[in-house]
Amino acid sequence: MPEISLPKPIFVVSDGTGDTAETVVRAALHQFNGYLVHIQVFPNVNDRDQLERLIQRAAKEKALVATTLVRPDMRSAVQELGRQHRVRTVELLGHLLSQMTTFLDAAPEGVPGRMHQADDRYFERVEAVEFTVKADDGKEPRLMKQADILLLGVSRTSKTPLSVFLAHKGFKVSNVPIVLDRPLPPILHEVDQNRIFALTIDPESLHHIRYQRIENMRMPGKTNYSDMDYILADLDWAEDQFRRNPTWPVIDVTRKAVEETAAIIIKILGERGLTTDTRESGQL
Repeated sequence: MPEISLPKPIFVVSDGTGDTAETVVRAALHQFNGYLVHIQVFPNVNDRDQLERLIQRAAKEKALVATTLVRPDMRSAVQELGRQHRVRTVELLGHLLSQMTTFLDAAPEGVPGRMHQADDRYFERVEAVEFTVKADDGKEPRLMKQADILLLGVSRTSKTPLSVFLAHKGFKVSNVPIVLDRPLPPILHEVDQNRIFALTIDPESLHHIRYQRIENMRMPGKTNYSDMDYILADLDWAEDQFRRNPTWPVIDVTRKAVEETAAIIIKILGERGLTTDTRESGQL
């Protein structure tokens, strides 16, 4: 009767999710076609007692232990316990971290789970960008209540580029155009007023921007869009709305890069206690 070959066990031990270590192990196994292996993942291993129990179990099952542990004391413990219990171990991050420490002339922070946290921030930013595109230029008023930031201003006060820039920082942004003699959307008064920011600009600068816009877009010459009298009336109308709502900070965007304006907004939100840790970590 032929001898039955049982799968060889590999323990994947991580202080995070274990996804990175499992992916590396499986990638390596592709080079060993036809060999039976049973991979077991042990995530969130953060203390020596947990580690020792796993090494003892690996000794009984004659398993290979592959680890991704960022704390130096835990990596040292793997080597020590492996020798003590005669378990073969391989540290998948240790050599890389050592080389990067020398290359960057800096010590790693040793914080577990950073890869997963980075993924969360990435998907948060994607969601924020998708929201901001839908809520651009007042297109979806119902979204205003869900926005982290609402921007108000006349045409060409950088509302859209500023919105997109903030969205890449993880903020859901809605922007609303202020149009001469048109009332603001009533829903604005139903949202958190501390999240609304008013944008203004110097008339001369706005005249130049709008004139260039007409030239680039080849708009009809009869439009009053870049007419100085119309611009002054436009700005006066906007300022009147802002005076009626003193809670809204008024930010002059004249000759400011979007990064500068965004920094002001994020700072005010922070002072009002309206930013989260993940968003603050992506500040300017």
